[in-house]
Amino acid sequence: MPSSSTTTVISKCTIYPDHKSSLKTLKLSVSDLPMLSCQYIQKGVLLSYPPYSFDDLITFLKRSLSTALSFFPPLAGRLSTDPDGHVHIVCNDAGIDFVQAKARHIFINNVLSPSDDVPDCFKGFFTFDKMLSYSGHSKPLAAVQVTELADGVFIGCIVNHAVTDGTSFWHFFNTFAEFCKGAKKISKAPDFSRDTVFNTPAVLKFPVGGPKVTFSGDEPLRERIFHFSREAILNLKYRANNGILCERVETLGEQYNDSWKVVNGDSNGKVVPSSENLFKNKTAGISSFQSLCAQLWRSVTRARNLSPSKTTTFRMAVNCRHRLEPRLHPYSFGNAIQSIPTVAPVGELLSHDLHWGAKLLHKNVIAHDGATVRKGIADWEREPRLFPLGNFDGASVTMGSSPRFPMYDNDFGWGRPLAIRSGRANKFDGKISAFPGREGNGSVDLEVVLAPETMGGLELDGEFMQYVSTSV
Repeated sequence: MPSSSTTTVISKCTIYPDHKSSLKTLKLSVSDLPMLSCQYIQKGVLLSYPPYSFDDLITFLKRSLSTALSFFPPLAGRLSTDPDGHVHIVCNDAGIDFVQAKARHIFINNVLSPSDDVPDCFKGFFTFDKMLSYSGHSKPLAAVQVTELADGVFIGCIVNHAVTDGTSFWHFFNTFAEFCKGAKKISKAPDFSRDTVFNTPAVLKFPVGGPKVTFSGDEPLRERIFHFSREAILNLKYRANNGILCERVETLGEQYNDSWKVVNGDSNGKVVPSSENLFKNKTAGISSFQSLCAQLWRSVTRARNLSPSKTTTFRMAVNCRHRLEPRLHPYSFGNAIQSIPTVAPVGELLSHDLHWGAKLLHKNVIAHDGATVRKGIADWEREPRLFPLGNFDGASVTMGSSPRFPMYDNDFGWGRPLAIRSGRANKFDGKISAFPGREGNGSVDLEVVLAPETMGGLELDGEFMQYVSTSV
C-alpha cells in the first residue's frame, strides 16, 4: 500500500490575492480562539487527470487561487496578538503557500478500495503536517498542495482552524474551484461582520511559546471509509424511530468546541422537552444522521469492551449561524460552531435498543437553541480556555465535518471529485468525520479513526456492518 513518503515535492511558491485587501483586521471570536490549539484543517479532492497538461493545470490553479484569495483576504493574512492579549487576523496580503508535488506511481484504483484501510499516501498529499493553528502568527494561514498521480490529481486545501470552520473552509474551496472552472464572479460572497454575539472582550491567555497539541498523535491507529447508501440510512432511521416514518429535521454539522457544554439537554435548570413530547410531533423524529451516529456510538463502544459502569461520550457539533436571533449570515466567515456532548453509561447504551441512544442524541440537538448558544458563550467568557481535542478517557467518540458540506461541488473544470480524503491533522482514537457520499441523495461516508483492536471489533460487529456498502 502506498505510503506518505512516496510523494515528491517539485516546487513551492507564494500565491498572493490579485487585488489588495480593503479589510484591515478581524478579531478572533469566542468560537475561533479555542481552536488555536488544534491543527490546521486538511481536506482534499481526488480528481481524474485533466484533459490538458499538468503544467497548464498548475497555471490555471495558481491564477484561480489568486482570484479566490481576493474575496477571502483573511486567508492571505497572518495572526497577531495585540498588547491587550486579543488575537487578530491581519489582512496584509502576505499570501499562502502553493506546493506542486508528484506521486506518479500511484493509480486511483489502488487507493480507493472500500474494504481496505485508507492508504498512508494521502497524508503526503498535504503540507503543514501537524501544524497548530497558533502557528499562524508566523506561518501562512492557508496552503494548497497539488499532487500529480499516474492517472489523476489530488488537490489538498489546508487552512488554519482558528480562522475557519468547515462551513467557511468549503465555501473557500468551492470558490477556488469555481474560478478555475471559468467563473467570472463569485457566486456566494463571504460575510466578514464581527458585530455578533461571538465577538468577545475576553482574553485567552497562552503558555510561553504557545499552546501544545492536546492528544499524542503517536499512538497506532487504523483509518477506514465506511460508505452508507441512501437505502441503508433510511433503514437505520426507520429502526431508530421504532418503525415510525418521520420527516428528517436536521443533519448535524461540524464538531468542535467542547468548551460549550450542555450535557444530555440539561442547562442550568432550562426545561428541555421530554423525548415523549418530541415524538408526538411528526417533524421531531430522529433524523437520518442522528440514527447513523447512534449506531456508530453503540458499535464503537461495544468494540472497545469497556466496563458497563464506565461513562461513554458522543460529541457532535452544531452550526450556530441559523440558531441565533437574529441569524448570522449563512456565509459568515470564521468559526460559528458549538459542541453537544451526549453521555451515557456503557451498560445502558448497549443494553437498550438503537432508539434509546438515538433519542438521547436527538434530544440534545433539539435543545440547542439560541439561548443555549448564548449561555455557552457566556460560560466561555467567564473561563476562557482552549479546546481539549482528544479521547482522554478511552470512551469517547468525536464526530467532525458534515455530510451537508458541498464537498463534491469542487469541480475544477473536468468533472466532479472521485473521492474526498483528509490528511493526518486532528486524528486520534475515536475521531470520526462525516462526508456526503459521492452519489448524493442522502448517502454518507464516514471516515473512522480507531485503535487497531477497536477497528477490528467494529469490522466484526454485525449490527453495524449490515448497513455498510461493500462497493461505492
